[in-house]
Amino acid sequence: MSSHDPRWVLQGDLPGRPSRGLIVGLVAAGVCLLTSFGFVVVRGGVGTFALALVLALAPVPVLLAGVLALDRLEPEPRRDLVFAFAWGAGVAVLFAGLLNSLGVLYLTRVEHLDIAGAQNIGATLGAPLVEETLKGLVLLGLLRFRRQELDGPTDGIIYASMVGLGFAMSENVSYYVKAIVDGGAGELAATVILRGVISPLAHPLFTSMTGIAVAYAAQRRTGRAPIILAGLAAAMFLHGLWNGMASYLGIVGLAFAYLVLALILGALIWVVVAERRRVVHLILAYLPGYRETGLVSEVDLGMLSSMRNRRQARHWARVNGGANAARAMSDYQFAATELVLLHQRLERQIIDGEAFTRRQHALLHLMDLARRAFPRPAKGGAGF
Repeated sequence: MSSHDPRWVLQGDLPGRPSRGLIVGLVAAGVCLLTSFGFVVVRGGVGTFALALVLALAPVPVLLAGVLALDRLEPEPRRDLVFAFAWGAGVAVLFAGLLNSLGVLYLTRVEHLDIAGAQNIGATLGAPLVEETLKGLVLLGLLRFRRQELDGPTDGIIYASMVGLGFAMSENVSYYVKAIVDGGAGELAATVILRGVISPLAHPLFTSMTGIAVAYAAQRRTGRAPIILAGLAAAMFLHGLWNGMASYLGIVGLAFAYLVLALILGALIWVVVAERRRVVHLILAYLPGYRETGLVSEVDLGMLSSMRNRRQARHWARVNGGANAARAMSDYQFAATELVLLHQRLERQIIDGEAFTRRQHALLHLMDLARRAFPRPAKGGAGF
């Protein structure tokens, strides 16, 4: 993190110092994760758990890279992303496992269903309700405490995907151990293919419905609850559709549910692309007004309005000024993007004039510091 990172400028934090709430939350998530893994170790043993953990972790770097690739225009704070992932992997998985088990126990002991029937009903009706609610809680926390980070649907998708990936990773460990204990190598291979290869993005896609709704609600001053509930209901429906089709219709149902999720994935990619174009439009609408400050030129506008040009500018800064210059160029791009989103918040009356002015000055100061830190081309401008 550079010494003039816009994230701590906006948040009022000291660079490198996490808040107490973040520390407490991460500790709680870690305790929940270890507790959840403890149950798994008791069931399958240390060796089986270790193998399952390796298999569950294997696709995570690729999946994280794919999600974060969507977040290049206005990257979210790493602390918030880590917390969302940790919440999904720890808190959400532990309590979902406990509540889902209680649900199956109720159906077998009170309703006198056989175990297979109880598990199918639990997977189709109970699990979506419990799991999407628990995953959605961290998104509601962002809305309450970190609302300034939710500038559009892409942000909601990113945070939802992080909590979903964390949840899926941790849950897969228990599924893989169960497969080894119950059916050996053959069942393990089938489970890994189904959960780790065919449907690794299922949980992120489900929870993205809630994430989009929360991000949309963050742009409104009233009427948030119905929007959030609608998004949560959509997440539960998709989750229930996936589990129900797999539970009752086998491979045919799974193929249908997979097609639905593929369409949802395509729609989410379209949303991200449309959101990126909208932000570029905001850049071209608001930043020209800052020409007189000397912090924005025509060259800068061209550079900021294209992901390709941004990448070339960072490369140019690295070649001509080294790693620090490239980091400064990245900070300049980030601060300029934050500045136009700040104008959007003021326009939508999400913040008042005093808060706008305070953050505007901080961002302009950061842009000035960043410009001083990377080399300048002969004809001025950010240059690349």
